[in-house]
This record gives sequence, structure tokens and C-alpha cells, in this order.
Amino acid sequence: MTEADRQEQILALVHQRGFVSIDAMAEHFSVTPQTVRRDVNRLCAKSLLRRYHGGAGLPSGIENSAYQARQVMQLAEKKRIAHAVAAEIPDGSSIFLTIGTTTEQVARALLNHRALKVITNNLHAANILAENADFEVLVAGGVMNNRERGLVGEATVEFVGQFKTDYCIVGVGGIDGDGTLLDFDVREVRVSQAMMQHARQTIVAADYSKFGRNAMARLGRLEEAQLLVTDRAPPPALKALIKRGKTRLLLAR
Repeated sequence: MTEADRQEQILALVHQRGFVSIDAMAEHFSVTPQTVRRDVNRLCAKSLLRRYHGGAGLPSGIENSAYQARQVMQLAEKKRIAHAVAAEIPDGSSIFLTIGTTTEQVARALLNHRALKVITNNLHAANILAENADFEVLVAGGVMNNRERGLVGEATVEFVGQFKTDYCIVGVGGIDGDGTLLDFDVREVRVSQAMMQHARQTIVAADYSKFGRNAMARLGRLEEAQLLVTDRAPPPALKALIKRGKTRLLLAR
């Protein structure tokens, strides 16, 4: 196992359990505690984990990891999810696309489509979508969130309210066990909520690390979405909630 693979699996393990001791991780990966400490220190330096006495846990739910770090986290999974989402979108559709690294990958996966109309506050996604001259890309105005390279605020919400789209493709910071969709920035959440309210169908795109992940701002309920696209089966309680509701679950392979 490479160092990068081990660090990714450490992240997954901590996301699953909330806290894992150094000794438990050393035993789990059959490496020395010193190796685990080095991995954990590097992940903490990227704000992906937080060091505690004797182990590592999840960072605070108040602030998300840096955008550049999230661009490479679970990248293969995000690409699979993005292609699965893109396969659900017919040519000629109108789409809201929210801020996030997963929705950035969705933008890339949509480039082979035709005649899409995309409304977004995600400047990363807008730059990618501009590569297809057959697309009409509308960028919302507002206040620049420098950390995320996205537009937020009252002007953004007002802009979104002028439209009614076929789809809203939304990324999230976390999905609680009771089905609550969570994120870190209240201003960003307000824009995403407006997009969901003004779309005929909402698609939540979230990799497995978002299950049970803590974040402070409430975006909505999973039941409000018509489709959840992820790369692994959700935890049992969440899977049971999905089965009882009308949200369709699609596992990207």
C-alpha cells in the first residue's frame, strides 16, 4: 500500500468511527505507530484531520477543509459520481450547479453534452463549462467567497429566484444519520436552498466520506431530493430512510 493510499484509508476510517487511536490505526494497517503519526500529521496539516491525545478525529464542524485539499480527496470516487450524474442529464436541459469540488467534477463530466443551460455560483465549474461553446452558462452575481471561489449573498439568492430549471445538482458538506443535509457556510447554504426550491428535480452528489460527517449549517433533508448519487452504500439507518422515502439511490461504479 502506498503512503497516499494509506492516508486516504485513514481518512475513511476516521470518518467512519469519529475517532481512532494511533495504536489501533497501526494495527489496522500493519505499520508502526511512528508511520501512522507521520501520516496523521500530514493530514492534519491539510486540515483533513485533527490531532487528539492518543489519536485523531474529525476536524471541527464549523469550518470545511481547504478547497485545494478537497479537490484531490476521494478524487476517483468524485469522478465516478460525476459521470453517473451526467448520465442522468439529457441534452438540452437547464441546470443549477452549486459550489463544491464534486460539482466541479460534474461540470467536467457534462462537457460532452449538447445545448445545456447552466446557472451557477461556482466559478471553477463556470470556467470548465465555458469550454463547450454549445452551452449557455449564466454566472450569478454576489459577494466572492474567496475560500471556495464562489458567489454568495442576497444578490445571489435573488438572481437564482429569477429561474426555474429542470435540475439542481447540489454538493454537500455532510449527510447526518437522520437524513439532514449539512454544509459549512450559511451564505452558501442559502444559495443552494434557493436553487433546490427553483428546480423541478434535485440531485445530491456526495461520496461516502460525507455520510455522518459533521457540519454546522442545515441545508435541508435528503427526502427533498429525487436522487442521491454516491459511490458506496450508505450506513444502514440512512439506507433504511431512503427506502422508506421517494429518493432514488444510485451507486456510481
